[in-house]
Amino acid sequence: MQAETVAYFRALDENATLRHHFRHADEEGGWWYIEAVPDCGELIVIKQAELTSADQLHRYSWEHLEDEHGGLTDQAIDPEEDPLETIPAEEFQRVWTR
Repeated sequence: MQAETVAYFRALDENATLRHHFRHADEEGGWWYIEAVPDCGELIVIKQAELTSADQLHRYSWEHLEDEHGGLTDQAIDPEEDPLETIPAEEFQRVWTR
């Protein structure tokens, strides 16, 4: 199952022509940064970075699906329903590559 999951997210990442970037604050004072791509009418998260209130960064993608801190969500997101703020790709990349 893990190999299928990795293959799915990898294909989405490598073949994406349109990427959306969001962030949202969590209850502990940290920030979540999200890169999502459309697939079958839904927005699927392909990269997710958590910047904790203690300034720790946890990154999840097809290359690193999960660890003891958390993991890449398997739920589609809906910017109309979820408390997400649209951000520029550059802001996402700054956090992702730090």
